[in-house]
Amino acid sequence: MRWFAVLCLCVSGSLAAETFDSNAFRARLPQDEIVYFLLPDRFENGDPKNDRGGLKGDRLKTGFDPTHKGFYHGGDLRGLIERLDYIQGLGATAIWLGPIYKNKPVQGPPGQESAGYHGYWITDFTRVDEHFGTQQELKELIEAAHARGMKVYLDIITNHTADVISYRQCPESDCVYRSRADYPYSRAGGTDGSAINEGFLGESVQTEANFAKLTRADYAYEPFVRPAEAKVKVPEWLNDPIWYHNRGNTTFRGENSMMGDFVGLDDLMTENPRVLRGFIEIYQRWIEDFGVDGFRIDTTRHVNPEFWQAFVPAMLKTAHARGISNFHIFGEVFAETGDVVPLAWSTRVDGMPGVLDFAFRATVLDTLTKGVGTDKLAWLYRSDALYEGGDEAAIQLPTFISNHDIGRFGHYARANMPGADDAGVLKRSILAHAMMFTLRGVPVVYAGDEQGFAGDGSDQDAREDMFASRVASYNDNALLGTQATTAVSNFDRDHPLYAAIAELSALRKENAALRRGKQIVRNYSEKPGLFAVSRIDPQTEREILVAFNTSTEALQANVEVDVRTRAFRSLKGTCAPRPTAPGSYKVTLEPLSYVVCAAQDES
Repeated sequence: MRWFAVLCLCVSGSLAAETFDSNAFRARLPQDEIVYFLLPDRFENGDPKNDRGGLKGDRLKTGFDPTHKGFYHGGDLRGLIERLDYIQGLGATAIWLGPIYKNKPVQGPPGQESAGYHGYWITDFTRVDEHFGTQQELKELIEAAHARGMKVYLDIITNHTADVISYRQCPESDCVYRSRADYPYSRAGGTDGSAINEGFLGESVQTEANFAKLTRADYAYEPFVRPAEAKVKVPEWLNDPIWYHNRGNTTFRGENSMMGDFVGLDDLMTENPRVLRGFIEIYQRWIEDFGVDGFRIDTTRHVNPEFWQAFVPAMLKTAHARGISNFHIFGEVFAETGDVVPLAWSTRVDGMPGVLDFAFRATVLDTLTKGVGTDKLAWLYRSDALYEGGDEAAIQLPTFISNHDIGRFGHYARANMPGADDAGVLKRSILAHAMMFTLRGVPVVYAGDEQGFAGDGSDQDAREDMFASRVASYNDNALLGTQATTAVSNFDRDHPLYAAIAELSALRKENAALRRGKQIVRNYSEKPGLFAVSRIDPQTEREILVAFNTSTEALQANVEVDVRTRAFRSLKGTCAPRPTAPGSYKVTLEPLSYVVCAAQDES
C-alpha cells in the first residue's frame, strides 16, 4: 500500500499536512466526489507561448483574440497545474476538464467566425490541442491531481466532429435536414434519384455485413471535403464522409435529433459498427495512457442507444483493467426544464450510469428565484424512482446550478427578480449551493461561481475568464459579493461564495450521510418557505436533518424526525438540542437560510 503526503490549502489559507491512502482514493464512489468544472481556455494562462496554438497569422488563422468572447484567450493546462491549490482549497475532489483535444481553430461563415476555445470542434481525437499545451502537460496535471487525492474527468464527444464536410447543394450556407422518407439510403438525392446502396437495410440493422452495403454517401446531399482539409481528421478513417449522416442540420426534434448536423458540425453515423469500434479505441487510449478517472459525455441524447450500450461497458472494463475501480461516467442530456423523463430515459435505455441533473438545476432556480413552492423540490425527488436503479442511482447524479452552456445562477436570479438587490441574490446563490451540497447527488461547481460571476446569459456570455479578462462585455458585469470585476484575476479565497462552498465541502466530506445517505423528504409547501429532508447514515442509520427557508420571512415549524432520535447537535446554524416530542423537531430559520442538525446520543 502506498501513502502520499500532500499539502492541503485549508479554508483559512494556512497549509496543513494531510495524508491519504491511494487505494482508498481510487475506491471512492462517484457520490463521494465534489466536482469542479472548468474550460481550460478561461481558467488560467500559465504559458503565453502557446496562446496561438503554434499557428501564425491573425485571429482567423490562430483563433486567438483575448478581447473577443468567442475566441481563444490563452488559458491552458500549465495554468491549471499552477492553480491546483486553489481548487483543492475549495474542497473539490475531482476536476471535470472541458475538452482538450485538437480543434479546428476557427469556423463559421464570413462575419460570424468564432474559435474552438471550448474544445467541442474536434479534428484530432488523439492529441491535446496546442492552445492548451502538450500530452506531457496533461500527464503532469493528472499526476499532480492524483498526488493530492483529486481525480480528473475528461469531457468527451462522439456525436460529431468539427465542421469539415460540406454539401454541393449548399456549400456556403446552412443545409436543412433531409429525412429518410424523402431521401432514402437507396436513392441518390431523393426518391426520384438513381438506385444506390443496394441491399442496405438501414441504420437500424447494426451489423458489419449490412453497413458494408452502404458504399455511397450522396443519398440526401452530395458531401465533399475541400482539399486543404482532406486529411485534417485523426484517426485517418474519420476523413471519409461515409461515416457520417450527411443529412443537413438538426432542429433537435424527432428523427433529426439523432441524425442531423449539430449547427453544421459533422454528425457521425454512430449506428455503424465501424464508428462504434473506432470511438471505443479512441477513448480506451485516454484511459490506458493517462489514467483519467471518468468521462463526462457531450450530447448524449443525440446518439443512438445501441452505441452507448456497447461504449459504456467497454470504458468501464478498460478502466477496471487500469486499476480504476470507480470510473465515473455521466452523460449530458440537455434540458432547460425540470422534466426528469429524458434524463431517466437515458439511464434506462442508453445504459448511462449517470446523467447531469438538469432537472435539479431548473427546480432549484425556480424555487429560489421565481417564487414557486418547495413542493416542486419534493416532486423532483419523488421522480427519482424513474431512474434505472431508483434512489440508489439518483444519489450518483451530478447536480449543478450553473454551467458553460445554460448560463449562471446569478444571471437568472437577477433576470427573474428585476430590481432585487445583489445582497439578496448572493444569499440565494449560497442557498442554492447549500442545496447542491446537502441534498442527494454529486455537486458540480462551475468555475467562477465561487467568485460571484453572473454573466449575461448562456453559451459565450457565461464563459468568463478567471484570469484578468480583456473582454468588455465580461468586464462591465457586477460580480456577486465583491467589488472586483473580471478585468482582474479572480482567485480570491476570502470571497464569501468561495468560503461558503469550502465550508459546505468540509461538511459533506465529514458526514457520510450527506454523501451516501438515503434521502427522506420531510416537509414542503405550495409556497416559498420550508423544505426539509433527512439524510440517513448508511452505517449508523442516524439521520442528519437539513432544513431550508426559501422565503424572505423568518419561520418556525415542526419537522417530522425519527421517533428514536433523542438529541441533535448543530453542524450548521442553530439547532435545538432535543425534539419537542418523539418524532417531532422544531426548526427556526432566518430568511433564505438553512440548518444542518445531526442526531446524536442523548447527553
